[in-house]
Amino acid sequence: MPVSTATLGSVSFLSQLFNPDVSSLSCFVHHTKLSTLYSKPSLLRKPSSSSLYHLKVSASSASANPKTDNSQQAEAAVTAILDNSVSTDELKPAPAPAPARRSADWKAARAYLHSGFIYGGRVEGFNGGGLLVRFYSLVGFLPFPQLSPSHSCKEPNKTIHQIAKGLVGSILSVKVIQAEEESRKLIFSEKEAVWTKFSTQINVGDVFEGKVGSVEDYGAFVHLRFPDGLYHLTGLVHVSEVSWDLVQDVRDILTEGDDVRVKVVNIDRGKSRLTLSIKQLEEDPLLETLDKVIPQDGSADSDSLTTSNSSTIEPLPGLDAIFKELLQEDGINDVRISRQGFEKRVVSQDLQLWLSNAPPSDNMFTLLARAGRQVQEIQLATSLDQEGIKKALQRVLERVP
Repeated sequence: MPVSTATLGSVSFLSQLFNPDVSSLSCFVHHTKLSTLYSKPSLLRKPSSSSLYHLKVSASSASANPKTDNSQQAEAAVTAILDNSVSTDELKPAPAPAPARRSADWKAARAYLHSGFIYGGRVEGFNGGGLLVRFYSLVGFLPFPQLSPSHSCKEPNKTIHQIAKGLVGSILSVKVIQAEEESRKLIFSEKEAVWTKFSTQINVGDVFEGKVGSVEDYGAFVHLRFPDGLYHLTGLVHVSEVSWDLVQDVRDILTEGDDVRVKVVNIDRGKSRLTLSIKQLEEDPLLETLDKVIPQDGSADSDSLTTSNSSTIEPLPGLDAIFKELLQEDGINDVRISRQGFEKRVVSQDLQLWLSNAPPSDNMFTLLARAGRQVQEIQLATSLDQEGIKKALQRVLERVP
């Protein structure tokens, strides 16, 4: 008998033509299970030459029982063969996109990466680390740390996974921050998208209401509330900008969820970073005079403030070298310590030097020096104005190690 071979996807079938009614494979293709497999050839295991699947139907069996439905014979044979190689549970509902389409979409992803354009992506789902976002025929990843803070601030009592579940099906404005076709890495950031939109609305010196996010050893991240009531951008309050007091552990002062007021002290637009300060919204106690640092009320010790001449007060460590350099500056005639005091708190163990805002008297300006709890008031006799003194101090501090 003549023999013909037909190939469906990656499975070959050898069929004897036992009667004219089954001279083609149409009865197989129209069978529900086989047609499903035929539409998804990638799900079938590719046979080796030694394990070619054969569909054998003998003419004698057909003649022995002429009333037997040939399509039923085919169904039984195909089912017996394929059930041992493919599980119907492995079948997926949609075919993979054509390679040309995927390649074009990767090219589009790289274009978004290099241009910095914002893309509206649909959230398809989420996993333990972030959201799955649709990009044409591709699905990319948006890590949870790259989400805008507006989500967690809006629903502070929800876990990140509960928030992610609520975002499924929504459209998020994102930027492509990584697109590597070879390694199949497509990474998005919502933070970068909101930075583009809202960073133009802030300037150094602006004051915002904020909510404390994570607290680290080096400082606290604070989310800024905008006029629309949402928290769009996040900045860092360094540990040195938390308080005028010496801060050993930021967690002793700030806790996640705290409401605070912050001042914008630096904007790095190239790196999309904000530097914030809490203490700069409070007056530095040394900006005026020693009387304001250590108020003379009934609660203060009688020894907390000492008035004397410079010969009886030992300068703070490092001040001697600064005094010598100051006297080398043109316009500075005399430098001496007038009095000293002791604060109840420790701001810093390092030597700090300020020019007081107190108005000069008879060409005498006041400097304030502090280290630990000890504060010293210094009188500077000079013909320079306030700006001239600031420049002289800057030059001196650059020369003194």
